[in-house]
Amino acid sequence: MLLKRRLPRIQTDTTQTNEGFEHLDAAALAVLRWLKANHVEFVLVGPVAAAIRGQEFDYGPVAIVPAPYRRNLERLARALDAANAAIRLDGVGIGGDADTTPTKLTAEKLSRGALWTLRCGGYDLDIEANVPGLTSYQNLLYEAGKYEPAPGISVEVASPEDIEHCAHIRRTGSPPEIRIMRAAPP
Repeated sequence: MLLKRRLPRIQTDTTQTNEGFEHLDAAALAVLRWLKANHVEFVLVGPVAAAIRGQEFDYGPVAIVPAPYRRNLERLARALDAANAAIRLDGVGIGGDADTTPTKLTAEKLSRGALWTLRCGGYDLDIEANVPGLTSYQNLLYEAGKYEPAPGISVEVASPEDIEHCAHIRRTGSPPEIRIMRAAPP
């Protein structure tokens, strides 16, 4: 009998962390381990990235910018489909949880340029692919640092400036800008 090839699932085993990363949420580490098991290439941004870099720790979803290569987006789409990903609406729904809407993501949908707020079971994942004003994957990767928060989990984490840049775009919907104005003569 042929066995169907199964994709790795998100597992919430007690995750051992490396020294200095004890403050990380076990759910975030489970999502990172799941992404790595599915061979998804990404740069980590958002609150988990800030926590790994030692900045302020704020609970939030695992936010990634995936590599824009078609095969990578197909691996990500297959993994999300296997995890029954649903679009997460961050407003409070019935029972106090975020509302979710079932969805079927494909590589084409992921490459269109949108912020995808998803829930895979009890885990939150944000995918920031080609968001207008957001730094490209290649630029994020160039400035990123490699960290190993737990054995077997090696992730590229965006620079503190890029993490703040992404947070600003998420809060305001537009990239930050500097305006220089000259004072009118008296």
